[in-house]
Amino acid sequence: MAIAVDLHRPVVRRGPSSGVVLAGLGVLAFSLTFPSTVWGLESFGPWSLVALRSLLAALIAGCALLAGRVPVPERRHWAGLAVVAGGVVVGFPLLTSLALQTSTSSHAAVVVGLLPLTTALLSALRTGSRPPRAFWIAALTGAAVVIVFTVQQSGGHLSGGDLYLFGALVVCAAGYTEGGRLAGVMPGWQVIGWALVLTLPLAVAGAAAALPFEPVHLTARGVVGLVWVAVGSTFLGLYVWYRGMAEIGVPRASQLQLAQPLLTLVWSFLALGEEVSAAAPVAAVAVLVCIAVTQRAGRGAGRRTGAATPVRS
Repeated sequence: MAIAVDLHRPVVRRGPSSGVVLAGLGVLAFSLTFPSTVWGLESFGPWSLVALRSLLAALIAGCALLAGRVPVPERRHWAGLAVVAGGVVVGFPLLTSLALQTSTSSHAAVVVGLLPLTTALLSALRTGSRPPRAFWIAALTGAAVVIVFTVQQSGGHLSGGDLYLFGALVVCAAGYTEGGRLAGVMPGWQVIGWALVLTLPLAVAGAAAALPFEPVHLTARGVVGLVWVAVGSTFLGLYVWYRGMAEIGVPRASQLQLAQPLLTLVWSFLALGEEVSAAAPVAAVAVLVCIAVTQRAGRGAGRRTGAATPVRS
């Protein structure tokens, strides 16, 4: 029996407890992405790893959509889904994989900790909203902290890996912003599901092109890293994150994600044995405070205008 789904019906929020758990599981999954990517790069080249990651995740998403007999989105939504696919499924994984060839996982965690602020800025531009002055001061302060940290850790200049990370911030923020908009007209897990399916032909072609030219040295850690970034980070992580965000709201879910850079620093030490510099947790906490200020300022603006703050992180 087919399950009829009204794409325009708002998502029903079941309660705060389950939403907090789901969003928290999403943050936990995301915090393992960089260490898992470093493991995956032990066995695969960056292009092969991203292609295989997208391929496996797209197959899982396709099976889930088929099992639920979810109807194909309307034509007008496919442009937005393409932005989500390009930013979250392809752009961010590829650019961070290229960066992690030369950058440490802990270094990348601090830089990408700026993602909620970047997303908030793009959301403001996309929606035409006007956040209060406190929002912009905190956002610029957080950006300055990350830039100073990056330059200091890179010996006084930006490295190629840093440029990849900053590029990853922009494309992922664009994907999250558009995904947040689409989540208003269809369940969030279907947004990432269809975005993954959209990349399936590209993933197959990418794997066929990259695997013959990049050496493959299969190791247990390399295979575990690939499986996790495909199943854990790309599909299950985004699935529970969007479900949780739908139940407890974007502002509260975003507060949970403030812990992600610090969690990644812990996993980088435990799983990779990286020496975490003293500046890394200090910078991560400083960025966390800046993000908390933007969230508080954004909620205040939302109450004054009667609208929810469109921040996706």
